[in-house]
Amino acid sequence: MNLPAKLREMASWHTMSPLLVFLAMLLTVSVLNSAYLGPLGISIVTASAAPILLVALGQAMVLNIGSIDLSNAAISLLGSILLALALPSLGIGSLLAILLLLTLIGAINGAIVAYTQVPSFALTLGTLGILQTAALVASGAETIYVSENRELVTMFYTYKLANAPLTFWIGVAVAVLYWFVLRFTVLGQNMTAVGKNETGAIFSAVPNRLVKIVTFAISGFTGGLAGLSIVAQAGSASTSGLGSNLLLPGIAAALVGGTSISGGLTNPINVVFGALTVAFVPIAIQAIGAGAEAQSLVYGIFIILVVALTTARTRDAVIK
Repeated sequence: MNLPAKLREMASWHTMSPLLVFLAMLLTVSVLNSAYLGPLGISIVTASAAPILLVALGQAMVLNIGSIDLSNAAISLLGSILLALALPSLGIGSLLAILLLLTLIGAINGAIVAYTQVPSFALTLGTLGILQTAALVASGAETIYVSENRELVTMFYTYKLANAPLTFWIGVAVAVLYWFVLRFTVLGQNMTAVGKNETGAIFSAVPNRLVKIVTFAISGFTGGLAGLSIVAQAGSASTSGLGSNLLLPGIAAALVGGTSISGGLTNPINVVFGALTVAFVPIAIQAIGAGAEAQSLVYGIFIILVVALTTARTRDAVIK
């Protein structure tokens, strides 16, 4: 791609729209309640955005190969509960073990999709139910409070950089890492090739099964990091508390961040703006004085409009 083509790509509406939508949301919130742009407001929004961002990044990677992972939010929830249970006895080793376990769960999802050709929507919907049940059983339907070794994870929330907790910056670092992988590695190019045209990718000797396993493993790993951000912020974990409703916001943030639901197109850095936009939605709704009963309605309308604006379209593209 020559330089003028690269400049046109960078200036395209699809590339710029996640940032522009975020700036529009920022302007709206500043007009309605400028207090949210102060240090405390920034801390609140970025803390809320951190688990959404991490779930969305895993979702974006899976959407990029033309699949979907409805279980990655449940992976996050299970990870947070297992971390809260294991941290007092195993310390920092529990985090490494749980990240490995959740990565393995993601890889199993990918292997089943790759070798059985079960649609990812159906498979991960089933996995969602299994993991939610596992989380409920593991926690005994109670809130698990971290007592010993709590500081090993809460430091990721209490330490602030530019008024944003470290959990948010972990998400930003992961976004940059995934962007690099997609842009500059053979694995990333294979992922995008499978998402754009899997049949063509197979004829081009792309190891599509391995790509699917690795991509779902990435989703599981990133979901584990989201679980860490949940425990770091709350100091506890439960099936009905913080992190129990990340599925819709995670998918929404990936789509608002410009990820194509048809596959073959994502920019993890733009997903950061998608997560921040989604995190601002409840604040904007509250600022305009809408009641709690109207929030889901406003949220749904907002997501439909923004995704309609940020979805890339070409003459030959098929929007599914």
